[in-house]
Amino acid sequence: MVTIVSYKSFENEEEEKFFALVVQGGLETVKSKETGQNYFTARTAQVNCTFDEDTCKSLIGSQIPGSIKKIEVEPYEYPDSQTGEIITYSHKNVFVSGAEDILEKNLETEEAVI
Repeated sequence: MVTIVSYKSFENEEEEKFFALVVQGGLETVKSKETGQNYFTARTAQVNCTFDEDTCKSLIGSQIPGSIKKIEVEPYEYPDSQTGEIITYSHKNVFVSGAEDILEKNLETEEAVI
């Protein structure tokens, strides 16, 4: 399950406003590459939607079946909001619906058997 925690507003090339919901997955434990210490985090992803702003606001706190997966992408640069440092990423987080998640797990199980 993921939880809708926020929303963001954008404009397309025609200067039309649209929104994306920000969804957050469950608690995860991650080991720091620098210190070796464990810490807790939760992955987030943005999902475009056709809702107006009032609907987006009303959906905050709603839970949806699915998960957030980390996928590899072409490298891109992104400024760190706290330091201003430009960081190069080669992954992004994407929302996977409950049905897609079940299909992916079934394929992994089949591959393990074969």
